[in-house]
Parts: sequence; structure tokens; C-alpha cells
Amino acid sequence: MKIKAKFPASTGANFYSELRKRVSSDFAERGVGINGNFLMWIKLIVFLTIFIALYLLILLSGMSVWALSILTLALGVVSAFIGFNICHDAIHGSFSESKRINRVLSMLFHLIGANPYVWNITHNIVHHTYTNIAGHDEDIEIAPGLIRVCRDEKLRPHQRFQHLYAFPLYGLASLSWVFRKDYKKFFQHTIGSRKNLHPRIEYFNLFFYKALYYFIFILLPVLYMDLSWWMVLSGFLLLHLAQGITMGLVFQLAHVVQGTEFPIADDTGNMKEAWAEHQIRTTANFAPHSALASFFLGGLNRQIEHHLFPKICHIHYGRISVIVKQTALDFGLPYHENKTFLSALRSHYVLLKELGNS
Repeated sequence: MKIKAKFPASTGANFYSELRKRVSSDFAERGVGINGNFLMWIKLIVFLTIFIALYLLILLSGMSVWALSILTLALGVVSAFIGFNICHDAIHGSFSESKRINRVLSMLFHLIGANPYVWNITHNIVHHTYTNIAGHDEDIEIAPGLIRVCRDEKLRPHQRFQHLYAFPLYGLASLSWVFRKDYKKFFQHTIGSRKNLHPRIEYFNLFFYKALYYFIFILLPVLYMDLSWWMVLSGFLLLHLAQGITMGLVFQLAHVVQGTEFPIADDTGNMKEAWAEHQIRTTANFAPHSALASFFLGGLNRQIEHHLFPKICHIHYGRISVIVKQTALDFGLPYHENKTFLSALRSHYVLLKELGNS
């Protein structure tokens, strides 16, 4: 039986207590709320408009195969951006102060082939609690047996090449979501150490919205477009390769880079450090000062702030990152960040190579 990891209560000088006090004071002084502002609604309109326009162009324009391929790749990337910028915040309850709006916007996750209910369990509850803990955080189980990201995992001979084949595998991430991962997570007995007990309506939602997605992105193009069925399926694969590698890289660069830790619990399930200290040791930022990265990646380039304050909308991460970094340094804690996307990518590559050969 898997022992549930437990974090100790903070004692003495409390990093998280002081950090929350400083961040709350900043919001109070500026007189703003922690949820999204008008910029979030602009992002929603922009990304949804591009998504719908690309889909209709692919379905109705009758363009050449090469032009359709380019549009399909773009649609895959924009699908990931919708997940980053709209669905992610909505499922965390940070897009709007209205629970109804958050619930409605979280349903857009179905548009990119994923189930918001399963995501809430695997990401919001399990990943955000047990970040980088092998056997608990299933988000670091990228491709079990193929990719090794933790030194406590068994090293297999073929993994000495994982720094080469990992990146193509990331391209299959969203395809796995669509056809395998959501079903597997939904019906397995536990996720991490959490037992799966689902409301009846979620059984219906899982199968209904998956079927709707298959209809919109596979069956309708087969029926309507003047293309053979195998060309449509090739386009569907192309869509998810673009979507998967975009999502895969963004999530891996936040946790699987040099400097981040992969702590393990002792024999009784106890962790060494309190939850907030654990989060800051296991998470990294990348391209934190890039306006383009912040806009397109929904603040996921500032994962430290997101993990410590998941209920705060990502539109505020730029400002509170200054407070988080200073508070971490005041308490003698690390603050991992790679200045650019490329430096984070290199760090991830080096770590994969090291873990595949150590």
C-alpha cells in the first residue's frame, strides 16, 4: 500500500506566512483583486477568435494540402495557448471571482481534447500538493520506463539516449490525453495516493465530450473536406504533435531542469520540509522578463509564483514575482530561474542527458 506523503507544519520563522502577508499587503495597497482583469478577457477573445478562424479555414477553405498543414500546426499551438491562458486559470478558480464563469471557461478544455475534471484531480490536487515527489506526482511520469527524470527511478540502458528521443515523445502528450490518459486516470483506483471516487455525472461528461471532440476534429472533416480519410487523420496527428510539444516543453521546463529537486518521503511518509519550501525547491521559472512568453504561456513561465499562489490569476505574476523572489532570499531559500526559454531548454536537455547516464 502506498504511504501518503505528509508535510510538516512550519515552525519558527514561517516563510509562507510572511510571503502571504507581503503579497496581500501589495494587493490591498493597490486596491485590486487577485482575479483576472480586462486584459484576461482580451486574451480570451484573441485566442478563441484565432482558434475558430483557423478551424473554419481548415474545414471550409479548400486550400492546398501544404497550406492546410501550416494552418493545422498553427491550430495545435493555439489550442495549447487556450489551455495555458484560459482553461488553466479557470480550473484553478483564478480567472474570475465568479465560480460560474470559471466553471464555464474550464469547459473549453474539452475543445483541446482534455477532460477538465480529470485535470483538476491530477494537476490542481495531486501535482500542486506533491510536486516532483516520485510515486505521488504523476505529472513527472512523462513516459514511464522511457524517460527518467528522478534519480530514485531505476536506470535502464536505453535511457542513455533519452535526451534525444524525449522531445519527439512530448509531441505525443496531447494525443495521449485525447485517446488514453484521461480514461486511464479516470478509471484507475488511485491517482498518486488519492482514491478515485467520481460523481455519476462525470462518467457521462467523460464519454460525451470525448465523442463530441472526435466528431468535430475527425468525423466532420472526413465527411465535409475533399480529402481522403487518411489525410484527415494525418492532419489530426499533425495538430496534436504541435499541441503536445508546446504543452510538454512548457511543463517540463518548470520542474525538470537543473537545480530543481525531487525529494522523497521517509519510510513513514514524512517530508523533510514544509509545503511552501518544498514548492520553491521543486519549481523553476523561465524567460520571466519576456512579455511575449508571459502573454502566450499564460504565466506558466513563472511557475514558482503559480505554485505558491494558484488562486491568483497569472496576469499578476509579474508584479508578485518581485515579492516572492525577495522573500525567498530573505529566508535563505533558492529561487530557480532561467533567464530565457533557450537557456531553460538547454538546462532540461542537460539534465535528461545526466539522468540517462548516471
